[in-house]
Amino acid sequence: MATLKLPSTIPSPSEDCEQLQKAFAGWGTNEALIIQILAHRDGAQRKKIRETYYQTHGEDLLKDLDSELSSDFQHAVLLWTLEPAERDAYLANEATKRLTASNWVIMEIACTRSSHQLLCARQAYHAKYKKSMEEDVAHNTSGDYRKLLVPLVSAYRYEGDEVNMTLAKSEAKTFHQKICDKAYNDDELIRILATRSKAQLNATVNQYNNQFGNAITKDLKADPEDEYLKFLRSTIKCLTAPEKYYEKLLRLAINKLGTDERALTRVVVTRAEVDLQRIAEEYQKRNSVTLVHAIAGDTSGDYEKMLLALVGHGDA
Repeated sequence: MATLKLPSTIPSPSEDCEQLQKAFAGWGTNEALIIQILAHRDGAQRKKIRETYYQTHGEDLLKDLDSELSSDFQHAVLLWTLEPAERDAYLANEATKRLTASNWVIMEIACTRSSHQLLCARQAYHAKYKKSMEEDVAHNTSGDYRKLLVPLVSAYRYEGDEVNMTLAKSEAKTFHQKICDKAYNDDELIRILATRSKAQLNATVNQYNNQFGNAITKDLKADPEDEYLKFLRSTIKCLTAPEKYYEKLLRLAINKLGTDERALTRVVVTRAEVDLQRIAEEYQKRNSVTLVHAIAGDTSGDYEKMLLALVGHGDA
């Protein structure tokens, strides 16, 4: 499922830190060496490298990377080097700021992380920003978005595979009734989305299709220009078929006039250790081109090399 490639023999954190120091030394930065090391270490290994770097050199590795690198390459390397919970906290905080606000990023984090990962992200947010993620989401979103997003980021879902089919049939009918009534922000609808396990939600989505002959997401296209309906459809897709959500996000990021580097980086960096292989397979099926080819055709330089390494292109 993951695309991250590790070398057959992993150097010690001390060796990696020594090599990173060499990459920073002199007049020019050795970007290829940075990619060779950091793009081929897993989360636990990167954490150990950061700890060892600080113990050895008295500096946070992130600070040195920030000063040595620039542009989209810098952003990708810094995001990748953060621990997952730190990274989610950072992304969520950026998504609540006025100039970088994005309900979509908050929704992605809330819907695609496990209950434990989301809890860790909230704890990291609290530690870093001295306030709660829920507080900032509530303060910086409005209307229907706030009503949906606050319960989503507050969720702690059951992670098991057990499914109650009677409940799935009942809640499929609830969804259908709310959609027929155009009650898209109804409390009951939001409660189901924010509390049910993903296995249970998948069962409800399947029951909806069986009972009413249409996918929930299709029936939520009553007004294609309604931005909240588009958001609600994406929330359901993110919860039940994240690889399809991310495929579309990548397609829009790469195919639009002018690449959306922020979205492209976010997907590759946050999913490389999770399910980027499935996302890449979905991308190729949908677009008749590999994700590697698409990224190579739309990016360049060290940024391209970093992304391709994380997508699993080439040897570790």
